[in-house]
Amino acid sequence: MILLGLLLVLLAILGTPLFAVFGALAWFLFRAAGIDTSAIMIELYRLASAPTLLPIPLFTFAGYVLAASQAPQRLVRCMQALIGWLPGGLALMALCACAFFTAFTGASGVTIVALGGFLLPVLLKERYPELFSLGLLTTCGSLGLLFPPSLPIILYGLVARTPVDLLFLAGVVPGLVLLVLLALYSVYQAYRHRVPRQRSTWSEVWEALWAAKWELALPILVLVGIYGGLVTINEAAVVTATYSLVVTVGIYRDLHLWRDVPRLMTESMVLVGAILILLGTALGFTSYLIDAQVPMHILAAMQQHITSRAMFLLALNLFLLIVGSLMDIFSAIVVVVPLITPIAAQFGVHPLHLGIIFLTNLEIGYSHPPLGLNLFLGSLRFQRPITQLFRASLPFLVILLVALALITYIPDLSLGLVRLLGYADLPVFRR
Repeated sequence: MILLGLLLVLLAILGTPLFAVFGALAWFLFRAAGIDTSAIMIELYRLASAPTLLPIPLFTFAGYVLAASQAPQRLVRCMQALIGWLPGGLALMALCACAFFTAFTGASGVTIVALGGFLLPVLLKERYPELFSLGLLTTCGSLGLLFPPSLPIILYGLVARTPVDLLFLAGVVPGLVLLVLLALYSVYQAYRHRVPRQRSTWSEVWEALWAAKWELALPILVLVGIYGGLVTINEAAVVTATYSLVVTVGIYRDLHLWRDVPRLMTESMVLVGAILILLGTALGFTSYLIDAQVPMHILAAMQQHITSRAMFLLALNLFLLIVGSLMDIFSAIVVVVPLITPIAAQFGVHPLHLGIIFLTNLEIGYSHPPLGLNLFLGSLRFQRPITQLFRASLPFLVILLVALALITYIPDLSLGLVRLLGYADLPVFRR
C-alpha cells in the first residue's frame, strides 16, 4: 500500500494527469478492501445525473465568448468613465473589470490573459508604480470568484450538496469585503504617488454606458432571474450562454458565427471535459475514503489537539492556503471538500459559511507563493520574472489574508444576507 502511494505521488510529480492518479488509486483501494470496483462507476453515474451539472458547461462557454469578444474593452472604458474621477479611479476600474470577468470565467486564468495585457500599459501610463500595477492585476485574476455565476461555486455546491443559489447569495458580501479592502489600498497608493485623476464629461459617461449596456445588463439579468424566482440555476445558465452569443455575434458582431464560435466551443468544452473527468475519478477516490471513515479518523485525531471552533477554523485556513497554492481549484474542490464537510459540521460550522471560507482560501492560493497559478500566468502575460511578481503580490496577499480572517471569524458576513431572506435555517443544512 505504501509503495503504491509513493508510486502514485511520483507519477503525479512526473506530470501524470491527476484523473489517472485518482482513478488508479480508487481502483486499487476498492480492490484491496474487497469491494466491487463498480463503486467508481456508481459515482460517475451519480455525477452524470446530478441536476446541478448542466450550468457548468453553459456558464463556461459564456465566459469564453465574453473574454474573446470586445466586451473587456467596452467594460473597461465604461468603468473608467464612471469612476476615473475618484482617487485611484483607474485602479478601481481594473478591480471591478477583473472581478466581473472572473465571475463569468472562473479562476481559470482567462481574466489575466484577457485583461492584463492592455490594462498594465494603461496603469503605467497614468503613473502607477510598476510593482503595484503588476500585483494588482496578478491578484485580480481570481478576485471575482465569490460572485455569481462563478463556476467554482457551482462545482462546490455539486460536491458538497449545498444549494448553489444560496452559495451565490452567501458570497456577495464576502466578495465585496475583498473588493473594498483592495480598493482602499489602491486609493492609498494613488494618493501616495500623486496619480492624476481622469475626469469624464457627462456625454463621455453616457457614451461609455451605452456602449457597454449589454454587458452591464447580464449580471442583473442573472441575479434578478434567479432570486426573483423567474428561472432556476439551470435556466439561468441557458439564458446567459444564449444572451452572450446573441450580443457578441448578432449585435456587436465581435465574433463570427462560423469561424470563432466553434473554436470557442471547443476550447471551453476542453476545460469542462477536464473538470468532469477529474471530478468523476476523484469522487470515486473520496467515496472510498468516506466508506473507510477517514474523515471520522481525522476528526478523532484533531479533537485531541483542537478543542474549539476558532482553533479548527485557524487550522482549516492554514491547510487550505497550502492546498490552494499546490492544486488547481477544481481538483481541490473535488478532493478536499468531501473530507472537510463532516469535520466542519462537528465543530458547528454552517455549510454556507464553510463554502465561502473554502473558496476564499483557494482564491488567495492562486496568488500565494511559491506555486500560485496567477503568478505563473502573470509572468507569462506580462513578460516579467516570477520573482518580481512574488514581490508585487505580497502587499495584496496581506490584505487578502486580513479579509480572510474577517470572513472566517465573522460568520454573518456570509450568512447575514441569507438569513435576511429567511433561508439559513432550512432543514437541508441539518446534516
